[in-house]
Amino acid sequence: MSNDAATAEAEGTVEAAPAAPEPIPHGLGASLPPADARAKTEGTFPYAADLWAEGLLWAAVLRSPHPHARIVSIDTTHAREMPGVRAVVTHEDVPGTPLHGRGGRADRPVFASEVVRHHGEPLAAVAADHPDTARMAAAAVIVEYEVLDPVTDPEQAFEAEPLHPDGNLIRHIPLRHGDPEAAGDVVVEGLYRIGRQDPAPIGAEAGLAVPRPDGGVELYLASTDPHGDRDIAAACYGLAPEQVKIVVTGVPGATADREDQGFQLPLGLLALKTGCPVKLTATREESFLGHTHRHPTLLRYRHHADAEGRIVKVEAQILLDAGAYADTSSDALAAAVAFACGPYVVPNAFIEGWAVRTNNPPSGHVRGEGAMQVCAAYEAQMDKVARKLGLDPAEVRLRNVLATGDVLPTGQTVTCPAPVAELLQAVRDFPLPALPKDTPEDEWLLPGGPEGAGEPGAVRRGVGYGIGMVHMLGAEGADEVSTATVKVQGGVATVLCAAVETGQGFTTLARQIVQETLGVDEVQVAPVDTDQPPAGAGCRGRHTWVSGGAVERAAKMVRTQLLQPLAHQFGMSTELLQIADGKITSYDGVLSTTVAEALDGKELWATAQCRPHPTEPLDEAGQGDAFVGMAFCAIRAVVDVDIEIGSVRVVELAVAQDVGRVLNPAQLTARIEAGVTQGVGIALTENLRTPRGLIRHPDLTGYALPTALDAPDIRIVKLVEERDVVAPFGAKAVSAVPVVASPAAVASAVRAATGRPVNRLPIRPQAAVATGN
Repeated sequence: MSNDAATAEAEGTVEAAPAAPEPIPHGLGASLPPADARAKTEGTFPYAADLWAEGLLWAAVLRSPHPHARIVSIDTTHAREMPGVRAVVTHEDVPGTPLHGRGGRADRPVFASEVVRHHGEPLAAVAADHPDTARMAAAAVIVEYEVLDPVTDPEQAFEAEPLHPDGNLIRHIPLRHGDPEAAGDVVVEGLYRIGRQDPAPIGAEAGLAVPRPDGGVELYLASTDPHGDRDIAAACYGLAPEQVKIVVTGVPGATADREDQGFQLPLGLLALKTGCPVKLTATREESFLGHTHRHPTLLRYRHHADAEGRIVKVEAQILLDAGAYADTSSDALAAAVAFACGPYVVPNAFIEGWAVRTNNPPSGHVRGEGAMQVCAAYEAQMDKVARKLGLDPAEVRLRNVLATGDVLPTGQTVTCPAPVAELLQAVRDFPLPALPKDTPEDEWLLPGGPEGAGEPGAVRRGVGYGIGMVHMLGAEGADEVSTATVKVQGGVATVLCAAVETGQGFTTLARQIVQETLGVDEVQVAPVDTDQPPAGAGCRGRHTWVSGGAVERAAKMVRTQLLQPLAHQFGMSTELLQIADGKITSYDGVLSTTVAEALDGKELWATAQCRPHPTEPLDEAGQGDAFVGMAFCAIRAVVDVDIEIGSVRVVELAVAQDVGRVLNPAQLTARIEAGVTQGVGIALTENLRTPRGLIRHPDLTGYALPTALDAPDIRIVKLVEERDVVAPFGAKAVSAVPVVASPAAVASAVRAATGRPVNRLPIRPQAAVATGN
């Protein structure tokens, strides 16, 4: 012992030994942190905007300033002659299929050739040796237009001249269910409008294209559907799919289809034409102009109810503004029509749904598409039924909620867990927040915030409810399949799966699955590219279900390979062996060894697929088993409204959600809170205005996203873990359904506070001024 140590011991000041480090969370059900959390926090995580290559050129895209115009001529002479410009491409330079599109409908040109159909449509692209040169050259392309009157009202699209060779009607779904002559004791009607929201990803679009020696091209993109994007690009470039490779970079936020082909396709064309790497980094304005938005929607509703508040019949008309091109509008319309009555038992339903073209910016997949718009309308109708009958709004909902075994208006039986009543009761019974104090130091509690609030005496509190439902995975016969490979060597497991990590937590889930199944602590998830088998698009919870299921199956196959020699040695079945805490043991205790010892010197691997049960398209009467599964959420909103100036403060949102099984508590909580906050933006602030088809203020100053100061207290009061037996792990998607329910809940609460109908989202101040003010 040293003299210092002896002295310290004699004086009784010996420090205690350091505590053992906290064990790292392990396996399913643990809050395993994301592997890339540190890099993202420190700013060292590589995104597409950070990429570089030797001999790099920079790209810029020329976009139309008009929403509708005939193109008389395009002159690229001045742009080509500018010093530093290496290439200019237009529609004449597209060697393959000139049209592309998502949702199985190729109706969108790479570059407009004869007609411009929306503000911001690409016309030409330039590659130059400096980004400023590229932008100046794009501006130097001379386009002569014959400006045409835009069709911006979707109701006018039915009678307007065709805006596209495919016509103005993209899809019509008439749903017929029950007795058209049925009638109730009370009837309530409403007309509702939902505005256009932008996905507003944290990082704007960016990408890098590198030509290959075989005449192909590699695209480095933040794609959420790499194989789908590859196939579209290959067709437009006139190449075989194997000649185009997409490498997925870091994804800086994705609550929608992350990368629009209007960014991707010009990149590859320029790289093929110049033989050099080409990079494009969009400005925020270009991002707003280029990618798709949520469908603005017009909804007309009529609800019939009996004297007890039970719904007898629902009649509705739903009109989706698809913008200039079809994209995923058919899918959004199917969800809107199928869920038009909400998570309620409705014996008679007659719904008409249309998606039409206009000269507005294109609409596409955004989290909760279709379901969010109708939720705002049917929940407003439930409030009207309650008010007309003098009943409590929560009680009216409870008398009508769906349960497992009930039938949707599409004729599909709800076979998955549907604990809607339990969710609603949980939020209804949760204690209400305290009323704000009328003191100067608490002025920030008032609507409008510091210096912007009105008089405390003008503030009214309101409580409202929203119950949402979404479908999981694709629908109407979509072939949902994913493939994964699990390899184990040297005590390290590697997962290869083309499921893109968009922030939904798939890479963390994949690590947890392998840890749980194989007892291996170190699990790596390989970067995604299209050399791997396809895993599909990252939306509607499909990677948790389908890709997670593929990883689980592959890991179980490796587990069998690992255990078979031991089982054979001891004369027992592999089912009698278990893996836990890094050890392999038999049921009788005869065998006990570590996973590391069993793996010593071995290389094991397996590949597996997961494909859920098939679905079918809706028929001519809107009937069919169109969905694999559904998820539900109930939210109670508490708001304070200044009824003189119409400002709204969301005080609290109490959330109860049907999650199937909690796989990662921390991630699940974060996803629910993020979805709820996004819904608050939809309810109060987010509205991409497009007067006469022109996007006004395409930036994050004019487009008001909710900030941390706008986020309310979010109380997750209940998570119902009733496992869906057909889903891997029994888990459900959790991100979309809070987005669907929270705008409806906020609107319901403002309705309660003001007595106003509140029939438009986002809620405008004049709609929140109480009657008589």
